[in-house]
Amino acid sequence: MGILDSLENNPALRSALGQLGAAVLPAVLNEVLGSNNQGGLSAIVAKLQQSGFGDQVKSWLGNGQNLPISADQLRAVLGSDTVRQLAARYNIPVDQLSQILAQELPKAVDQASPAGHLPHTA
Repeated sequence: MGILDSLENNPALRSALGQLGAAVLPAVLNEVLGSNNQGGLSAIVAKLQQSGFGDQVKSWLGNGQNLPISADQLRAVLGSDTVRQLAARYNIPVDQLSQILAQELPKAVDQASPAGHLPHTA
């Protein structure tokens, strides 16, 4: 086991990365969901639907269980360059940012659509 393996499995380091993600999460989500180059939440939802993730989006808009989307799937829809730029701007590893976005986007869509559809301003 090398030094990188021991660092990767270090609970304190994992906790610090988790706290870092939580600290910048609102800013990152605001940028992704409200950014002009992504078009906001409605545009991201439309991109997801056009990319074959309609079942996931439908579950997020509904009242039931939210179907997951993987970090790789979301990165493909948002664009690797966009995710890489965000990761660099907030000094977060790309993989960690992708994972955070994949976990939080369904929640954001769910919360923004209490009536089962997104408002026109989303």
